[in-house]
Amino acid sequence: MQVQDLLKQTDKLPNVPDVVRELIQLLNDSNAKYSDIAERVSHDQTISLKVLRVVNSAYFGLSRKISSIDEATVLLGIDKLKTLVIASGFSNSVTSVEGIKLSEFWADSFRVAELAQWIAKRTSLVEAEEAFTVGIVHNIGRLLLHLTEPKIAKEIQVLVANRKVGRVKAEKDLLGFTSQDAGKALMDLWKFPVGLGDAIQHHKRPFDNDEPKPLACVLNLACYLNACIRNDRDYDLVREGFPMAVAKAAGLPEGIVYELDDALMIGDELNQLLH
Repeated sequence: MQVQDLLKQTDKLPNVPDVVRELIQLLNDSNAKYSDIAERVSHDQTISLKVLRVVNSAYFGLSRKISSIDEATVLLGIDKLKTLVIASGFSNSVTSVEGIKLSEFWADSFRVAELAQWIAKRTSLVEAEEAFTVGIVHNIGRLLLHLTEPKIAKEIQVLVANRKVGRVKAEKDLLGFTSQDAGKALMDLWKFPVGLGDAIQHHKRPFDNDEPKPLACVLNLACYLNACIRNDRDYDLVREGFPMAVAKAAGLPEGIVYELDDALMIGDELNQLLH
């Protein structure tokens, strides 16, 4: 089987609206005007409603109700607006997937995104917002696999759950490629920046390339910390197991291990805000 065999099943692919892709590119432009952003936001009813709901929520504590998208986008700010756009675009792309509990899948993705952003703020080699974006989509290949080949996806889950083999090997044995390869192909199909796809493809094994990419390394570290949070791992064990070679390639200082307790406090506040 080839990765392209999954992409040919167009009726099963997640559908991210054009307006979401346009907004992500616009929000990455430091010269973008709020008026242009507001105009694009107004073209998508789901995003518009979420923007207004968040701005009018207790989170902002405003004394009056905001009904203008132009005013709401300014009040929300670029960072939070970007979060809403990405989250809406991807979490609404599919409503049910055989073998995946979507609420857990997206909660996991958002936590990786927050962790990747936290890590990126501590290195000059990676933009924090780019790290956040790649965190949300890092597992999109597994979603694609479950949508297009649910039987094979289930076989892989059983092998991994029974600890007979690691996920990467199971995927290569049964598919001939990994879900990270599939995620990269999907990013290319959607015309997302090349660096995002490369980071998705190589984050599991960032040193398989001659020159590890900092964004892939940041994503690798975020996934490590997320696994520690998910498994409620003891802090000393988190620090002992922290992959310092990957951290060095990401441009992080050696003292990063003494800040990890802050990272482990990252929870699902973002996920709660978005729903």
